Amino acid sequence: MRIVVLKFGGTSVGTIKKIKKTAEIIANYKKKKYKVIVVSSAMSGVTNELIKKSSEISENFSSSEYDVLVSSGEQMACSLLAGRLIHKGFKARSWLSWQIPIITLGKHKNSRINEINKKKIIKYLKEGGTPIITGFQGINNESRITTIGRGGSDASAIMIAKFFKAERCIIYTDVEGIYTTDPNKFKKAKKIKIISYEEMLEMASLGAKVMQPVSIQDARLNRIDIEVKSSFIKKSGTLITKRSNIISNKIVTGISSTQNDSKVSLIGVRDKPGVAAAIFKPLSKNLINVDMVVQNISANGKETDLTFTIKAEDLNKTKKIIENNKNIRFRKLLLKKDVSKISIIGVGMITTPGVTFKMFQTLAKNRINIQVISTSEIKISVLIDKKNTKKALIALHKEFELGRTK
Repeated sequence: MRIVVLKFGGTSVGTIKKIKKTAEIIANYKKKKYKVIVVSSAMSGVTNELIKKSSEISENFSSSEYDVLVSSGEQMACSLLAGRLIHKGFKARSWLSWQIPIITLGKHKNSRINEINKKKIIKYLKEGGTPIITGFQGINNESRITTIGRGGSDASAIMIAKFFKAERCIIYTDVEGIYTTDPNKFKKAKKIKIISYEEMLEMASLGAKVMQPVSIQDARLNRIDIEVKSSFIKKSGTLITKRSNIISNKIVTGISSTQNDSKVSLIGVRDKPGVAAAIFKPLSKNLINVDMVVQNISANGKETDLTFTIKAEDLNKTKKIIENNKNIRFRKLLLKKDVSKISIIGVGMITTPGVTFKMFQTLAKNRINIQVISTSEIKISVLIDKKNTKKALIALHKEFELGRTK
């Protein structure tokens, strides 16, 4: 069977008009003789509204009941979509996770798909049916409904594509694909035709909101090619695939930036084994995510300066934790808001020398000071003043010729 998995995000099914448009897209694949498996998110805004209701009921709303509640949004969207396809003369029905079933492991609110029973869906496909499956949810070994975390419908689609050996997995959303940088920040950003899992994973983890990092990681581990495209415009999207499928002469594929970072510097920390662990352990216990980390050792080897970045909303909490930490000694604590992390990403950097120099030189020419630097095999990130974010994006986009169509 030629199976295609089509996943539709909340904006694609956000209104009755949009659901009708989505049904047309599904119908077109049916006319091309594909066996279509549809995965749907809840209508846009519904999940947030359900979460709000749970918090109004209780500050400590049961996690198992939370999953029952928030998963109901997908049930509604799938029923409406199936109803529209039936109206158009197609055999279709909604399938809830427990009816298949989709078996998950892990805690409520953040489970992972472990197994999908294919028997019923395969039979239904052979009968000419179009299953409309609720994304974002499964059941555990106690037959309780579980959810896969925000953005979990993408993960559902990818795992369904894996288990059913689908030819294609297409993520329909409200954007045309993945862009070289955020088009809301730079109008000349270009759509990327093809990108590797690794590059997309870096871009997603650095703020690109088209897909969640966990979904991309699932696709990479299972070697599932994903196409991201718009539900509203008939244009090709972006293919996310393995490196060996990509022929490109570009060194840098994309540029990302953050807008919600703060910098923390501990000056004159007594340098001894375990000092870094003593600083970061209480932050970890308080669920504060530490990002860029730089350590400078003094010439006498007795002191160190330690700088790291966190989300801006965690700054006050971080300050209190450090000041109350009896296991560390330091001379001064410096806090800085309004900083932004700019990152260039591309597998071409692996084999191309001089990329770091080129990036730093471009920022220097534009009088943009670099505060912190971190690198990986396919990424270089720098911390700069937030006011210079747009100027840095434009300069780097031009320097690495990301406006070229080829």
